[in-house]
Amino acid sequence: MKKSFFNLIQDVQKQGKCNRCGGCVTFCSAINYGALSMDQDGKPFFGNIENCIECGLCYSICPATNELEGEIKANSLWKEPFGNTIEISITHAKDKGIHHNGTDGGVVTAILVHLFDKGMINGAIVSKNTPQGRVPWLARTRKEIMESAGSHFGSSEGMVQFAREYSTFSPSLKALNRFSPDRLSFVGTPCQIVTIRKMQALKIIPSDSILFCFGLFCSGNFFFNKRRLKDLEEKYGFIDDDVIKINIKDDFIFSLSDKRQIRIPIAEMSPVKRAACNYCKDFSAEFADISFGGLGAENGWTTSITRTQAGREIFESALKNVLTPYPYKDDHRYITKAEEKIHIAAGQKRHQALQNIADRQKRGIGVIS
Repeated sequence: MKKSFFNLIQDVQKQGKCNRCGGCVTFCSAINYGALSMDQDGKPFFGNIENCIECGLCYSICPATNELEGEIKANSLWKEPFGNTIEISITHAKDKGIHHNGTDGGVVTAILVHLFDKGMINGAIVSKNTPQGRVPWLARTRKEIMESAGSHFGSSEGMVQFAREYSTFSPSLKALNRFSPDRLSFVGTPCQIVTIRKMQALKIIPSDSILFCFGLFCSGNFFFNKRRLKDLEEKYGFIDDDVIKINIKDDFIFSLSDKRQIRIPIAEMSPVKRAACNYCKDFSAEFADISFGGLGAENGWTTSITRTQAGREIFESALKNVLTPYPYKDDHRYITKAEEKIHIAAGQKRHQALQNIADRQKRGIGVIS
């Protein structure tokens, strides 16, 4: 028996496991059913229940279900301990503007611009910061791709705006629809990449527009509030208007306008982590063409994992043209150390997720993955 969106509500939403990636709504809208909508907080709901034909595809492509897991693992040549790994690199963008504005070394933006300039893509689905918070965005021009770089805040926005509206997550799949141009790159979190890969396994629109999937290392998605930020201000000695950039490596890193950096352990952010993230086992975007993150790299540098042949070809081209590699002579073990850190972080997230699932089962609360 096919499971419908009603089952998603019961099995995922009511279990606190909805990642709010927007995949179910994106597919339903693109196929022109229009049964599902998304509220202002990113939660999908029945917009027009009469339009639902109970096809079950929304359930199959949800990253919180175990549907199609075997298929996407086979398609991606997945292997232990954290997905297929062809090569690990540490680089930063050659372009000083991209390097400065990027979250780590500006590598994702540099590669997107490079692909766009070569005519290999017509656009990129990304997220960007706005006065309304972090939003999904289909960047159709070189300038728009550049504008999506980094996690920055103007001094006029301040931490009050940040507290009310910023999260580390954007439902980027919402920017993908049946009117999107072809030949797109998609940049997103592990759960979003899984949704794309499930769509591609089923060969359903609009995933046919996506040529390349770029995944981001993810310890979880965090939603802040004024009270929590006030506690952090008092403990770490900064004020709201000082924060201009957020980054996550081994810790949360708040970059301040006076050039200081405040490092806060990720574990200290647990109270504001989305509940669904407690059951996600994927830290390093294991199903992406290339995965990116700051872990294992010094400030201003990005760790990249090429996972597919397409990803490898893209990265090699970018390395020749728009990326600067970390100088090997400065640390002969820099790649090994980065891999060790990723291995530990991936293992910890997987172990914690499995433990949380087991705890729910012991309490008699249903889980589906």
